Amino acid sequence: MATATFLSKTGWDTTILEQQPGPGGRAGQLLAQGFAFDKGPSWYWMPDVFERYFQQFGKRVSDYYSLQRLDPSYRIYESSGPVDIPAGVPALKELFERWEPGAAARLDAFLREAAYKYRVGMERLVFKPGRSLTEFLDWGVIQGIFRLDVFSSMKSHVNKYFKHPSIRRLLEFPVLFLGALPENTPALYSLMNYADMEGGTWYPQGGMYSIVEAMAALAREQGVRFQFDEKVTRIRIENGRAAGVETAQGFWQADVVVSGADYHHTESSLLPPAFRSYTEKYWDSRHMAPSCLLYYVGLNKKLENIRHHSLFFDTAFDRHAQDIYTLPSWPENPLFYLCAPSVTDSTIAPPGCENLFFLIPVAAGLGGDSPEVRDRYFELLLRRLEHNTGSSIDASIVYKSQFSQTDFIREYNSYKGNAYGLA
Repeated sequence: MATATFLSKTGWDTTILEQQPGPGGRAGQLLAQGFAFDKGPSWYWMPDVFERYFQQFGKRVSDYYSLQRLDPSYRIYESSGPVDIPAGVPALKELFERWEPGAAARLDAFLREAAYKYRVGMERLVFKPGRSLTEFLDWGVIQGIFRLDVFSSMKSHVNKYFKHPSIRRLLEFPVLFLGALPENTPALYSLMNYADMEGGTWYPQGGMYSIVEAMAALAREQGVRFQFDEKVTRIRIENGRAAGVETAQGFWQADVVVSGADYHHTESSLLPPAFRSYTEKYWDSRHMAPSCLLYYVGLNKKLENIRHHSLFFDTAFDRHAQDIYTLPSWPENPLFYLCAPSVTDSTIAPPGCENLFFLIPVAAGLGGDSPEVRDRYFELLLRRLEHNTGSSIDASIVYKSQFSQTDFIREYNSYKGNAYGLA
């Protein structure tokens, strides 16, 4: 949608062909029995990036949706009990100091480094179009290459500042979804800690799908047209150039074709073999970021003492990471994440009800994604939730749906059922 909106702004006659019945793709919405579930992303970080996008069109985020900063940002359940992670660095410093004397001052130093990485990383890396390596022959990047910490690991960088295991887990968890262990992820990614702690965790009223609706509205304002339920089956090549796309409904002629579909799917299913850049052997050698086992659950009651975001780190962090990245295998005792947006927003569930979203990160391409496997993990989640919160929800479930690797493949043409792309 962003690409189409920019193209339309500069004068292109632009149409989006989407195989789903509405916009959003992996950031879609599930409506059922009065519940509105965000199907994919649920954390709103880096609000500056969203503002920057809408400003390109003379708009503001507030023209489309309202934001609320969450405080606490999220809760972490450890084997020793729950810990609320407060919004704002001053309160975080107090928490760190209770865990480890001297950690407050070290957090200041850690975040100064992370702020530099965030600023340089966004301005000189992320916001460039990524069309050539020469874009990154940038004197500002070259001068600061060692401060960007691309040659040391996230684990060693965190360990240099802090010793307490809870602090280390808190700072390492964001990289769990990047596709590698903290010891194999560049310390550049401490910029994510800056996004978390300085930028804050926010919630768009109405759910994450409010962002999709806002971007779709802006696209239409710029003249973009949408064709839903229109699955592209082939990119037609004529005289060595893309001449348009074929769908089940017919042929769309185009001067330029832009594919926002899964890269492997575009290459291996939509393009003729002579025009592919990568072989299947190449793709099979790539490391993928994790897949997910997701559950959308509606309850006919409210839960006591839960937060909007909860991370269940009450089991071995390193072992689950090994199950994803090293073995890989279905995790024996996984970490998991629970989002309960109805704690913040009463509009996304019927009165007196709770809207729950469970996520277990799992390795991509495992196979064996059977109903029995899904049921077994759901039972495990319920027992861990009950143990950690004292709340039993079995008898209160009025709606339940699930989504995992085979669904990522079917709905999004996702290579090996991954949820986040290449590692």
